[in-house]
Amino acid sequence: MATIKSVKARQIFDSRGNPTVEVDVYLSNGIMARAAVPSGASTGIYEALELRDGGSDYLGKGVAKAVNNVNSTIAPALVGKNPTEQTCIDNFMVQELDGTQNEWGWCKQKLGANAILAVSLAVCKAGAAVLNIPLYKHIANLAGNKNLVLPVPAFNVINGGSHAGNKLAMQARVHDSSSWSFFFHRGHEDGCGSISPFEGMLYLAVIKKKYGQDATNVGDEGGFAPNIQENKEGLELLKTAIAKAGYEGKVVIGMDVAASEFYGKDKTYDLNFKEENNNGSQKIPGDKLKDLYKSFVSEYPIVSIEDPFDQDDWETYAKLTTEIGAKVQIVGDDLLVTNPKRVEKAIKEKTCNALLLKVNQIGSVTESIEAVRMSKRAGWGVMTSHRSGETEDTFIADLAVGLSTGQIKTGAPCRSERLAKYNQLLRIEEELGSAAVYAGANFRTPVEPY
Repeated sequence: MATIKSVKARQIFDSRGNPTVEVDVYLSNGIMARAAVPSGASTGIYEALELRDGGSDYLGKGVAKAVNNVNSTIAPALVGKNPTEQTCIDNFMVQELDGTQNEWGWCKQKLGANAILAVSLAVCKAGAAVLNIPLYKHIANLAGNKNLVLPVPAFNVINGGSHAGNKLAMQARVHDSSSWSFFFHRGHEDGCGSISPFEGMLYLAVIKKKYGQDATNVGDEGGFAPNIQENKEGLELLKTAIAKAGYEGKVVIGMDVAASEFYGKDKTYDLNFKEENNNGSQKIPGDKLKDLYKSFVSEYPIVSIEDPFDQDDWETYAKLTTEIGAKVQIVGDDLLVTNPKRVEKAIKEKTCNALLLKVNQIGSVTESIEAVRMSKRAGWGVMTSHRSGETEDTFIADLAVGLSTGQIKTGAPCRSERLAKYNQLLRIEEELGSAAVYAGANFRTPVEPY
């Protein structure tokens, strides 16, 4: 069995032009595996530490410290190890080389989650190469998952919150429940280049007509960012576009609220938080925001609401899950931060019913798999997710298939760092051939727990 010969880290740049960490793992048989980590704009306070340099270079966002931690501490310690032993390597880096903990477990404050994760991802790719199997199959084997499922894509269509310059507090996306390649195989139908026919219809028939040419510019996750004044207006746009495109029943709506972004010290939610001359007139308590979501669900084909409340507002989360959780997926992102201990608490308290899987929130492949397995055993949905600051690395496409998450959110199909993941899923679909299974309408529970 080939062993790790050397590990090399470097600073590269993500889709927002910010520094991030990339790692190459070289094996004794000549194989090289490369991985890069993404970075979020809307980040939860309980995420594992993303180590940045501070100071004036790159506005303090440099990652030279994290790169040095890989090259000087992690790299020499991994020489000679078997890259197929993912769990052993991840636990060694997290628990022995780093060793820092807080109330929620291993927090990576010494080496940085970005340093550890870059190595973890590259080792996982190297392990698949040594075993001469696809990455998604290797991930499935690591998790004990015997069923491979292609995920339903959740396309980011309207950007808001921290991802766009409009006044919209929330983001919206669409879920296709017909077939994986449905949008991509027909991508030129509406004369809009390589974007999907649904997005083409939204572009041609709704946004451009109502808001003008400038409104068709996109946010940092590829979605449109028209000058929408309030959230219901965005939902109306989607409802109209779905009808005009003839996709009623095939396309449904998901919301990414990131409510921690507009939750105040007074424990109210300010829906007008992006307004320059904000007088506080749009501040509402959690129960009123809960009822607003319920009204949205009654009027629109909404199947998923992500981060509807603040990351510490466990009580209101649980109320919403109890009241509409059977019909709607309530997704924990900032609430859970892909942390097994927070997932355990949420399962016990019935806080939400779905996990947003972001590997850089927790910092290793092994811990990510653990969070997913716990979620599936609880009967939850799992949505594999990108970050707003992405790279061309396609790891999460294989992760979604290998763990049979049933859902993937990786932006709108119009920027190359987003399309890279969708293109990888097309390759996986082709490789699986007749064995390819698409989650479709069963995206919340596509397989039995493993």
